[in-house]
Amino acid sequence: MKKSLFCILLIVVSLVFLSFVILPGCSSSRTSGAEAPAGEQSKSFAQEASSGSPESTAAMAVDAEAGAPQDQSGSNLPVIQPKIIKSAVVSVEVAKGTFEESMAKATKTAEAMGGYVSTTESYSDADGKLTSGRIVIRVPGEKFNTAIDDIKKAGELKSISITGQDVTQEYVDLESRLKNFVAQEKILLDLMNKSTTVTDSIEVQMQLSNVQGEMEVLKGRMNYLDNLVGYSTIDVYIAEPSVVPPVEAGGFVNSVKRGAEGAIKVLNGLAFFLIAISPILVLAAIVLIIIWLSIRSRNKKRAQKKAADAIITQTENISEKKV
Repeated sequence: MKKSLFCILLIVVSLVFLSFVILPGCSSSRTSGAEAPAGEQSKSFAQEASSGSPESTAAMAVDAEAGAPQDQSGSNLPVIQPKIIKSAVVSVEVAKGTFEESMAKATKTAEAMGGYVSTTESYSDADGKLTSGRIVIRVPGEKFNTAIDDIKKAGELKSISITGQDVTQEYVDLESRLKNFVAQEKILLDLMNKSTTVTDSIEVQMQLSNVQGEMEVLKGRMNYLDNLVGYSTIDVYIAEPSVVPPVEAGGFVNSVKRGAEGAIKVLNGLAFFLIAISPILVLAAIVLIIIWLSIRSRNKKRAQKKAADAIITQTENISEKKV
């Protein structure tokens, strides 16, 4: 008898899982068809709870997690706060020699607004001085525009790009799925307490582990979105004016000078190339010497063989003449 009751409860859990898709439609039809006052609906809900059937108990658990009943006018609908992920890419040119100071100011701006620095990169010029770089700061969403205005004041604004990604719908879906899994978890925990055999306990524990794993995934995604929404990202590129090399005057002397410099560069490149491939040249030379010695030895053997054949032929001819 207990095992049959346990099987019925497991079936109820499956029905609750299917009700995640069916309940929204059923709740809307129930609201439009009944047209009963809120007090009568609450009384009906209480009567279902007192009936004690497993199906009604599971349905009440899901309905309780979903929230209070709503009327057709929508006056009881919860207010959904928009979830907007704000980000910006800003390029600023600062006065010569003030790059490091500007990077420090950007860092102070982030800290003063309750944010932090996520990434910093600095680049040096030919003389080894830091003249350009990139800094990524995270500031609270409500301080986003203020932070951008402060960064603009650091120098001459070259470019700016601001984007906003609306993740409200995704966040609401995650919340709804999480509530459904919480309802499943409560029912499975109740079944775990009522299980009387090891087999039943293991079966419930497997389903409970799956539900709790899904809950952790949903919570992680929600925390990630909360972080992106709560702290906006500003990617700032700061650089000093680039130095333009002076244009040399024309003339024969300057032409000869530039030609000599070009020839030296070519010779330097050629010497570097020869040194780089010298191991290959040495190896090729060794292979060629081996091949040459082999051919020479073969030709020498052929010559000796021909000489020996000629002596034998001549000897045979002399012998024939004597006979």
